[in-house]
Amino acid sequence: MPAPEREIYLLSPKQYSPETIAVAFAKTSRSPESFREIAADLNDEQSAQFHEKWVVGYGHASVAEHAVLHIAIENASRLAMEAIESNRLASYTEKSTRYQKWNPDAFHIPAELERHPLREEYIATCRMLFKTYQKSLEPVRNLVEQQSPRRENESEEAWDRRIRSQYVDSCRFLLPAAALANVGMTVNGRALENAIRKWRSHGLAEVRSIGETVKAVAQSEIPTLVKYAEPVEYLIETSKELASISKQKNAESTISDDFCTLVDYDPEGERKVLAAALYRYGNMNYQQALQTVQAADTSTLAQTLLSRLGRFDTPVRELEHTAYTFDLVMDQGAYAEFKRHRMMTQTPQLQTAALGYITPRRIVEAGLGEEYRCAMERAAELWHKINAFNPLVAQYIVPNGFNRRVLATFNLREAYAFCQLRAAPNAHFSIRRIAQRIAEEIRRVHPLLSQFMRLPNESWQDIEKGYFA
Repeated sequence: MPAPEREIYLLSPKQYSPETIAVAFAKTSRSPESFREIAADLNDEQSAQFHEKWVVGYGHASVAEHAVLHIAIENASRLAMEAIESNRLASYTEKSTRYQKWNPDAFHIPAELERHPLREEYIATCRMLFKTYQKSLEPVRNLVEQQSPRRENESEEAWDRRIRSQYVDSCRFLLPAAALANVGMTVNGRALENAIRKWRSHGLAEVRSIGETVKAVAQSEIPTLVKYAEPVEYLIETSKELASISKQKNAESTISDDFCTLVDYDPEGERKVLAAALYRYGNMNYQQALQTVQAADTSTLAQTLLSRLGRFDTPVRELEHTAYTFDLVMDQGAYAEFKRHRMMTQTPQLQTAALGYITPRRIVEAGLGEEYRCAMERAAELWHKINAFNPLVAQYIVPNGFNRRVLATFNLREAYAFCQLRAAPNAHFSIRRIAQRIAEEIRRVHPLLSQFMRLPNESWQDIEKGYFA
């Protein structure tokens, strides 16, 4: 009897609900039938009963990963976006501050300020920041047009696209965390339940409200899989107590000239990566692989492992066997790019006005330096007032140009992905500065394996000189 032919096909959400698709995939572990046959015998009620028994009752949560939703979230603050996008196992596309311009009323007013004496000052400060942002767009655009004139045979539309990010890049530093944005989120049922739990346990009313709304929306498609996504006492109480302890012990924030400190790495990391590569393709145990590397020409091994990397190639996973921890200080505009690298472990501090702000060179060259300074100082003044009342809420008024601290741990494979992508010429200058500096530090401690990173011939000092006032 001939072996059955291979078949590859879709179980389309146009035909089956997400919960039914999840059950069809789950049942293949014990049913000899094809996926089509399994799915044909299911309905929504049967699927719900299956999930109630196996996912909820017995904890087989991996089944829920086969139910995938596409969720549109509109007009949430960029501060809330951080909470939304903090879930690693999901995909996001967010409204860009680099390519779009913000309307003057597109900001969130937090519920925590309802009937609070600072509410009107908050609204007035937001309006001032948006007004200064709007006012800066044309002068900075005129400057960029002079610096990047229209090319021969270049259409008006193409020229506008080419220069838009250049002038919007500088003006966006004025936008506060309260600015509204949209995000499209693709996520499986298991990850979504965890995300909703986190959102409903958050310290900000806006994020809790988003969590409740997302749960209600998701239940129309996966009613069983997010049914029990409730607030988590552990997250609520632990965050409160740690914040209280930190406040009692907290030293006054200091501003350092060093915005990138490599605080931890493995001096033997390169040897371990090479040993892991030999281990994968050989029969030796790991200790033998380490000894082989010790006696080998490591330069030749490194060449073998990484020299063939093409521009769009991903290094082998063995680079994940060594990692780095960085204590970083970056402006919020840069962090908006940095946070997208969710394979990292990132621990950001709250947005703050206590670490100073950056001033883009083009803002000064366009004659807007004093207006920019006044706007940032006024925002900082209000931040101090609201911070005394509620540090979480105070974040809303902090513009993109202010610095914040982030602790980040990631492996060498992720370092390749981050540094090569974010140091590229079309990346925002703030994140290019961070990427080049991180690459410099990794090359200092692990020169053998980091030499194959493809980075532009530009240093972080060049970026500071060219783009920061």
